[in-house]
Amino acid sequence: MSDALFSGLPNIDPGSVWLVGAGPGDPGLLTLHAVNALRQADVIVHDALVNSDCLALSKPGAVLEFAGKRGGKPSPKQRDISLRLVELARQGKRVLRLKGGDPFVFGRGGEEALTLVEHGVSFRIVPGITAGIGGLAYAGIPVTHREVNHAVTFLTGHDSSGLVPDRINWEGIAKGSPVIVMYMAMKHIGQIASNLIAAGRSPDEPVAFVCNAATREQTVLETTLGRAEADVVASGLQPPAIVVVGEVVLLRQSLDWMGALEGRVLVGDPFASRAVRGGA
Repeated sequence: MSDALFSGLPNIDPGSVWLVGAGPGDPGLLTLHAVNALRQADVIVHDALVNSDCLALSKPGAVLEFAGKRGGKPSPKQRDISLRLVELARQGKRVLRLKGGDPFVFGRGGEEALTLVEHGVSFRIVPGITAGIGGLAYAGIPVTHREVNHAVTFLTGHDSSGLVPDRINWEGIAKGSPVIVMYMAMKHIGQIASNLIAAGRSPDEPVAFVCNAATREQTVLETTLGRAEADVVASGLQPPAIVVVGEVVLLRQSLDWMGALEGRVLVGDPFASRAVRGGA
């Protein structure tokens, strides 16, 4: 890779931490800042969702420390991860905290940054493409489409206790957001679907699960809100997954560009018959 490409980019100072988003999987979606950090870091503390192809871009001799969290499995405590970043920085290391997607979108990057502030450690934030946008784009599902929605809601399917968050206003979201994108929701999709249906969403509303988004293992399940739980169980699919609820799912039949590369025949715009009334 040409050094000229990185010549004007900043250096990681010894004793500092960069909190960097690695995007949803495909290393081609890394930002230049992210690759620049991988080329410099002495220690890379990374999540389970960071693709190994991204880690392969690290400099020779860099130490890789796994700090992944997976629901229902033994995982490092968040406070311990944050304090480990402080410890490494105080050793004079150039520290890269590499997180799947974007550090500030359900990535707990804010908590880690606050710990660094608390201990006087300098840091930089490098945004990444969040899976709720990039992962769905790789599945041929746009999060907005002017024939469908002028709003989208992003939410998490579980809180720090591992349960469905009790502070989510399901009725408000069901009535106010035509498209709902959910992170970490597969495990509790039965309860979540019931909440949305009880709040007025149709059981026939399209739903898609995008597993291992933007990787070679990407799998997409299209179903409906009423059948979501049963179809996920029957499919045998496992997290990580992004779940999207809304009519934008129907656009996959027209926009599945990855499927087209493998021979899938795409169809015309499913909303072409609707009158266009202004832009999104």
